[in-house]
Amino acid sequence: MIRAGKLDRQITIERQTETVAASGAVLKTWAPVATVRAELVQRNADEYLAGFGEAESGNAVFRIRYLAGITTADRVTCDGTTYDIDEIAELGRKRALELRTVAK
Repeated sequence: MIRAGKLDRQITIERQTETVAASGAVLKTWAPVATVRAELVQRNADEYLAGFGEAESGNAVFRIRYLAGITTADRVTCDGTTYDIDEIAELGRKRALELRTVAK
């Protein structure tokens, strides 16, 4: 379903983890789950009216080979930009995943 030549981007999928410091404080950090090759299917910038002016929201759709355990609580980092995962669509029978994301 996905040809290897189209996987021209490298993305990192990260998951938020909590650790307890010696002082008892809870620290939340993002830890890498997997670094995979991806195809950037779509990238656009939608302008919308936000508060007192216009703002820009960058959306991107990434296709990766199937990877179990990815959820919408995870995030994607690609080319220095961080994206929150909004939706995950399975393509075929565990052949690929389509990650619909929004830039932070």
